[in-house]
Amino acid sequence: MLRKVFTLFSVLIVLSMALSGCAGKAAAPTGEIVIAIGGDPSTLDPQQADDGNERTVNDNIYETLIARNPKTLELAPSLAESWKQLDATTWEIKVRKGVTFHNGEAFDAAAAAFSINRVVNPDFKSEQISFFSTIKEAKALDATTLQVMTDGADPTLPTRLYWLKMVPPKHAGDADFGTTPVGTGPYKFVEWARDDHVSLEANTAYWGGAPSIAKVRIRPIKEEVTRLAALQAGEVNLVKGLIPEYVSQVPVAASTEGLEFTWIRLNCLKGPLTDARLRLAINYAINREELAKSLYSGYAVPAEGQLLTPGHFGFNPKVKAYAFDLAKAKKLIADAGYAGEELEFIGESGRWLKDKELIEAVAGQLRAAGLNVKVNIVEWSAWLDLLFAGAEKAPTMQFSAHSNELLDADRTLSAIYHSKGSQAAYSNPEVDAAVDAARTETDLAKRADLYHKALQIAYDEAAIAPLLNLEDIYGMSKGLEWTPRRDGKILVFEMKFK
Repeated sequence: MLRKVFTLFSVLIVLSMALSGCAGKAAAPTGEIVIAIGGDPSTLDPQQADDGNERTVNDNIYETLIARNPKTLELAPSLAESWKQLDATTWEIKVRKGVTFHNGEAFDAAAAAFSINRVVNPDFKSEQISFFSTIKEAKALDATTLQVMTDGADPTLPTRLYWLKMVPPKHAGDADFGTTPVGTGPYKFVEWARDDHVSLEANTAYWGGAPSIAKVRIRPIKEEVTRLAALQAGEVNLVKGLIPEYVSQVPVAASTEGLEFTWIRLNCLKGPLTDARLRLAINYAINREELAKSLYSGYAVPAEGQLLTPGHFGFNPKVKAYAFDLAKAKKLIADAGYAGEELEFIGESGRWLKDKELIEAVAGQLRAAGLNVKVNIVEWSAWLDLLFAGAEKAPTMQFSAHSNELLDADRTLSAIYHSKGSQAAYSNPEVDAAVDAARTETDLAKRADLYHKALQIAYDEAAIAPLLNLEDIYGMSKGLEWTPRRDGKILVFEMKFK
């Protein structure tokens, strides 16, 4: 199945929701939805981890100042009613009145400033820092007026605030905050039984109107076949990460073009892969077209030599997917004088669609080129620790997946390609300079050129090994009405039962 190329202005056919405090639903919430995901959250602190399992839970509990319109993905009001830029480095935001956190704490400009300052504090060591790297500080001028200051001009600040969840200042200081989340959203936390379920209940006092569904149970089910069986048996209503082979076996299947890219972090700073010829060999040895066809049945396409879609600002149209060329890969390996050194390939299992199978398939292709690759599948927490531990502790190769819901290249390049990025194992002063300059460049054409330059250099040096751009596939029960969002958010507020 061929996938359409995504553009920023793609129209998504999804259920609309109230983004600016429109009237709530008349009927009281009823029923329970059970959602199956690939693994247990690493934490329920919404600002700490860069973890999709955590987001699936917390997107329903917490809110951000700015949201995205579900039909157009354009920025829209949420906890902020309006925003404007006062000067090159200062933004003013008016926050919504009368909103409270689920524990009764008031949401106001002071709470918003606390939330922003908390996540950007270097001592907090948030894995999400690449989303907010330009924010210097925030302060409340009065109960409804917030100012956010950036380190240099940042034309994308409103987009960053779309991702930054608001937390209650008092409860955020409690030792159990990471296990007892409290937000302002349409669902309230009830219980977290680790490795079994997270339970939520409708917030009937929600400022945007009470949800349709009364209860939510989110279950971590690691194996794809077990998730399928649970859906077929009626034990769950929604499965995230349905594998393509199961599409015809579920009551209802739904999919949307995804933002998720699988990729391999290559340690360019120490070990065998400091030789760019070996990194290029790895890229030429991978048959991405075959992987997309054999593993994903067309629900994926080869990455265009970068971890961006054409709809992301900064996408370089001249950077194409590395061609599969086994002969060229073998020559590069020989030219590098590779003598069979073991290349450890760290991976995990169950977090992304067919991740373990993809890891093994890629490893097989690399071995066919003459590389001594050893796959090491580790637990999720250990995998996360390695990804964010810095280049000094980075393995030779590490499988990962990256999605950029900000739709701006800065998020991707500052995290992965910049030498100080939270996931980087690569360093090039020209790339760093281009990314730094682009972050504060207000001329859009100049800004795009800087990203194009950085991406071309990184491509030529094989800084990473981009793999596939995956489509999001879901399985649903017949009674559930929901259309997936392009930004990957699973918002129960947008769902209802027939």
